Amino acid sequence: MIINIPFNKPFLTGNEHKYLHEAQRNGQLSGDGIFTKFCSEWIENYTGCNKALITHSCTAALEMAGILLGIKPGDEVIMPSYTFVSTANAFVLRGGVPVFVDVNPKTQNIDETLIEQAITSKTRAIVAVHYAGVACEMDVIMKIANDFNLIVIEDAAQGIMSSYKGRALGSIGHLGCYSFHETKNIISGEGGAILINDTSLIERAEIIREKGTNRSSFSRGQVDKYTWIDVGSSYLPGEIISAFLWAQMQEAEKITARRMEIWSRYHESFEKLERIGRVQRPFIPKGSQHNAHMYYLILSDKADRTNFIEFMRGKGILCVFHYIPLHSSPQGLVSGRVGSELLSTSMSAECLVRLPLWLELGEGQQTVIDNAFQYLTGL
Repeated sequence: MIINIPFNKPFLTGNEHKYLHEAQRNGQLSGDGIFTKFCSEWIENYTGCNKALITHSCTAALEMAGILLGIKPGDEVIMPSYTFVSTANAFVLRGGVPVFVDVNPKTQNIDETLIEQAITSKTRAIVAVHYAGVACEMDVIMKIANDFNLIVIEDAAQGIMSSYKGRALGSIGHLGCYSFHETKNIISGEGGAILINDTSLIERAEIIREKGTNRSSFSRGQVDKYTWIDVGSSYLPGEIISAFLWAQMQEAEKITARRMEIWSRYHESFEKLERIGRVQRPFIPKGSQHNAHMYYLILSDKADRTNFIEFMRGKGILCVFHYIPLHSSPQGLVSGRVGSELLSTSMSAECLVRLPLWLELGEGQQTVIDNAFQYLTGL
């Protein structure tokens, strides 16, 4: 079967090749060259975070967070079950125990009203996953963290260019993590960043990222040699990745604006179907400015969702569902525990379907809408 409208298609700004050649001419292809510095500074300027370190993936950024927190066997980290596996893996690798809390059925974000009841004497941190680039209720989460002396990590893999009450996602918690995977808004194929908002963590973060050495201090001329002084790994990307990313960052606002146009057209088109109870559209809370990372619909049940995907595929349109909840996955059953009932999580996992959303979708968007309406109305 031919897919005429894929789910995702990476967008190129036109300057990627130019900067890749420039990186080659500069003679440094290893990490932390001029383009890596450009990207770090862009994030710092845009978000207001104290320090941004580019990594080879958001998974790497999350793993760095686990090391920075000093997670030890038995330490608990509260997070949603409806998230990508890296959110949990980063802490399980350190011996930590993910504690899965249900999501708000309107936003698919962690239900902040359920966090406190999941806290025990072993709890060390809360991971706020900003699903679809829509902000979690960060004021409430930060207050809970402050009351219980916990660290907050923002998993903002989908959240670049989004904000909560005027504050960029990733800059609110103690740490934030971005993804630049090719399915995200701003891309480099693979890639990520860790945002450090707690200044006491900056120096150690640089060491962890550089294989546990103080090479960053050496590069700045602060020490006359560098050596192994802490645990760590190779979390920095090569300069080619950063050169590609820099071309994307320069067009970040235009990319976001175009994605918002596509998202808004979907949202307006399906308003009637939500009004009659046929679908549930994304909900954007007051104070949250999202980045149009994805557009999804929540259908009536798993069979409805399966039939919709199969119908759309038959029309040459690829729609996809999202996560298998971590609490019910084979490794999740071994490594984590449940911190609340997970009824909304199960509903999202069975009923949510994502529609194609990429910058050059063009007239194909109307084809998606028309065929979705044909299935959803039976006409």
